[in-house]
Amino acid sequence: METDLPKIGNPATRALAGAGYTRLEQLTRATEAELLALHGMGPKAMSVLRQAMEEHGLSFRTG
Repeated sequence: METDLPKIGNPATRALAGAGYTRLEQLTRATEAELLALHGMGPKAMSVLRQAMEEHGLSFRTG
């Protein structure tokens, strides 16, 4: 299943792209804390990503 990232702010989108994340499925390799540590990522973007992940039966890496 290939899924585009949901619409989030430009700083967050750039932060994810800069870290090599361009597809929702790729986020399963990262923890929420790792993504929040990226410059440009904030709580609102994480909330949108978390919801999109849940809708597609995906989850962030734990630990």
